[in-house]
Amino acid sequence: MNETWKGAIACLGVAVFFVMTIGIIYWQVVDQPNKNWILRGSISGLIWERRSHSLVLQTLREEKTLVEINVGNFPDMEQPFVKNLCWLNKTEFCYTWDAMADLEISLQPGPSTGTECYRINWTPLHCKITLKDCFSMTNVSWYGGASIRAQRWPLNNVNTKSQPFVISNLPKNPTGYGSVLEKYFLGSTGVTVTVAPDIPISLSVESNRHFCLESPSSIAMVPLQYMVCISQNITAAHQEVGSQLSELERRLPNTDILGLPIWRHYKAADSAAKMERGLRSFFNRLKRHHLGEGLIALNEHSTILLSNADHMRFPMALRHTRGLSLIKPLKFSITLSPYTSIKSQLFLSSLQEGKENYWLSLQSKFDSHPTPLLTKWKGQFSVRLNVTNDAARSWYMDRVSLLWQRLGAQYVTFEGAEGNTFAEQAIQPPRELEGDKYIGIFALMAATLGNSTIISAITRSNHLPLFIQMTPLQSDWSYAGLKGIIPSVLHYSLLGYNFFIPDAVGGTLANEFLTEEELYIRWLQLVTFLPVMSFSTPPWVCCDDWVLIAPITEQGRVQRDIYLPGEGHKWMDTNTAQVFDGGTLIRNYSVSLVEVPVFVKAS
Repeated sequence: MNETWKGAIACLGVAVFFVMTIGIIYWQVVDQPNKNWILRGSISGLIWERRSHSLVLQTLREEKTLVEINVGNFPDMEQPFVKNLCWLNKTEFCYTWDAMADLEISLQPGPSTGTECYRINWTPLHCKITLKDCFSMTNVSWYGGASIRAQRWPLNNVNTKSQPFVISNLPKNPTGYGSVLEKYFLGSTGVTVTVAPDIPISLSVESNRHFCLESPSSIAMVPLQYMVCISQNITAAHQEVGSQLSELERRLPNTDILGLPIWRHYKAADSAAKMERGLRSFFNRLKRHHLGEGLIALNEHSTILLSNADHMRFPMALRHTRGLSLIKPLKFSITLSPYTSIKSQLFLSSLQEGKENYWLSLQSKFDSHPTPLLTKWKGQFSVRLNVTNDAARSWYMDRVSLLWQRLGAQYVTFEGAEGNTFAEQAIQPPRELEGDKYIGIFALMAATLGNSTIISAITRSNHLPLFIQMTPLQSDWSYAGLKGIIPSVLHYSLLGYNFFIPDAVGGTLANEFLTEEELYIRWLQLVTFLPVMSFSTPPWVCCDDWVLIAPITEQGRVQRDIYLPGEGHKWMDTNTAQVFDGGTLIRNYSVSLVEVPVFVKAS
């Protein structure tokens, strides 16, 4: 072959190589489809959308998009067709993302034939890598997650910055997550997202755009793990997945409280004697207004005063007081917390007895003695019970049981379990107290008292026989006040906490009694249809001449006596439109099982 032919063949080879290179580049950049299937089940599948860097979950038949997950972990770059490195297994997808993180997705059967689940696991390959996935709100309404100060429903209307997804102490951190929290999100397309319970995450919500799950950036290389399940519709999704938030058998709390209005008696007193006199006066006032039936709730300060008194059971003292011999035993609840003032005799005694480790402590580097961790509780420097210490737990609960029996209270309210004392002071908590673990242990402790217990914050414990005290509200018309009640009720119920006590009528985050009549009445009308009704502002302070309410509080009763105050006035039953004279006592007024007698002034 002469040199001419050799040159021609060489040129042809270069031309073919050039055309092939152009073809490959064109296929990769232009002709390649924007998305490709990475996993397929029997009813759904996951698609990689390369332009938006998203995982799209959709149905196979209708090609209906159920949820779009934006992979926000890495810099914006042109990602070619993703190849499954687990190609021999059709139920798994594996991929290493730019040598930064491993992605593993496994297709798993759901609890029923109509449900499929995808377990998604991101594992960082280096320290200080943040993993972040965002769930689109386009054509999807989301529910669940955590309660917030100004509750909204659905989650699409919320705006929160990225922060640890744990229950915060809202008075200290008003923009945090509080009261009731679960790592469970429900989408209106029939999709659910459940996050691995023991892995720390942060959550952010951008209104009407997305909510994002984010792993902490640390040397520990924390993974991001969650499960996405799809069902036929939102109802089936919640019944099949949401109902399994707790696999333990559910126990019911003492429901006697459902028939009793709660009267919060939080007046300050500096001695047990003064507190008792104030309580008797309050109880007499209730009786004069025909409101004596109910539960009087004492705050922690009043409870401590009573606990230090020398007399016996307080309700017995009421019965033997002059002029009150016919009064029935007083029904009331006491309030306790895991905090103790450093000025209290209880704390000083614990130090003298060598029980420093009964409180959350820091271990000294120079000796074996722990140093109790100082914090603030209700304006006082305090220490907090070490719930990881078996002896401390037994010691604390023995004191609670003794006090409960001695005072003869019907219910015990526990507050102060929320918040992480270590994290609030930028101290790495011990492993057994990371995240919300303190709340979980404290809830188990509270449940050991029986079923007459109320707690102010809870997570992963909807099986326990506890009532939940809902988040305190502002005395206004905003979502931090009246508007937030219904969203809060829906949120609590969705997460399985159906036994809750709403904040007092009119809200409790005010410095004094509420006197805005319209707000008080609208609030009262709303909570009439909730499990429990509580009052901080007594009706005679606001609106005594406008409304009285007369619920049935005894089992099997279908009628009761009702006193209507204000001689010369007219009162109308809102159920029947019947009008009655003020200043009269209506005897044996008929009240069916589905009615609550509510009278409004008609003149």
